[in-house]
Amino acid sequence: MGRFLATHEVPIVEGRHCTFLFRGEADEVHLAQRILGLPGRLPMRPIRGTPLWYIVLEVPDGSRINYQIEVRRGNHVERFNDPLNPKLSHSPFGASSVCFASGYITPEWTFPDDNATPGAFTELVVDSRAMERDCPVTMYLPARFRRTESYPLLIVHDGREFLQYAAAKVVLDNLIHRQEIAEPIVAFLHPKDRLLEYANSPQHARFLSHELLPKLEAEFPLLGNRSGRGLLGASFGAIASLSAAYRSPRRYGSLVLMSGSFVFASAGTDHGGGRVFDPVVRFVNRYRDRPRRVADRLFVSCGSYEPLIIPNRSIVPVFEATGMDVRYVEARDGHTWENWRDRLRDALTWVYPGPALADRVP
Repeated sequence: MGRFLATHEVPIVEGRHCTFLFRGEADEVHLAQRILGLPGRLPMRPIRGTPLWYIVLEVPDGSRINYQIEVRRGNHVERFNDPLNPKLSHSPFGASSVCFASGYITPEWTFPDDNATPGAFTELVVDSRAMERDCPVTMYLPARFRRTESYPLLIVHDGREFLQYAAAKVVLDNLIHRQEIAEPIVAFLHPKDRLLEYANSPQHARFLSHELLPKLEAEFPLLGNRSGRGLLGASFGAIASLSAAYRSPRRYGSLVLMSGSFVFASAGTDHGGGRVFDPVVRFVNRYRDRPRRVADRLFVSCGSYEPLIIPNRSIVPVFEATGMDVRYVEARDGHTWENWRDRLRDALTWVYPGPALADRVP
């Protein structure tokens, strides 16, 4: 058994079948995962005469699956990462094990390229009356930044997380080096309470459009027109991007909305998201009832294994009906930073295509 495990990667991937293993004495073992349509805890079976437990899942090609192992011994239940699998997925809430199904490869443009000259960071602080606090912002300047040039602007919600968990700086450096995107100046935002600030907050929208944007346009050589202004966010950050553009429909040319929390509910029904989602649901219901054109180009993506896939699929026709140019992408992934990292190339080349992709400009 030891020789077998030493010569096989776990989970064992054979075509569409992924075999998950656990080695140890236990009363019960479960595979804990969050694939839409499957129970969150799947029982693993013991292999008689051995300390091994297993479960086989049939998984579509190109999938990424985050998971953990749950073990019960008597009354004690413990959940932890797979000790047989060194691959980890990281987030602000910690790490979990990850399975790469057949056909999934981490995109090579997410790794540092020695040939790509790195951009630079500079920090600034906005004294915000709208937010009633100092708001730190990390600014990314492309490697060939010149004061005599004019640049498009991209404002990124959850900036610290996009930099730490989604390799945002590496991706920017690589795509600029390959001339796949126009050279942008990027503002990475750092919220204090994202669940409050990003849930259709008028204060946050006012901060973006009436405090941050004028300050950036005064301090940096930006294009200064709507086609050169974009907002990007994932999950609640996508709601913050959409609601800010909704309040200032002539200000932004592009939105990138990843795994947006576009939760809605019919009158008298429970949306199931808890109280934190109440302002989001009210906003999404209002937008669906009275949609408006809030930008020129939208990039929308979602993981097909996350519960948000249903509201994301349903809101795309609503966006399209307003006349906005929408690109929608699904991935065989969950609500993870690696999912959003892997979509960055498609997103950025859609909203700010570079010279190498000039034929994509409408």
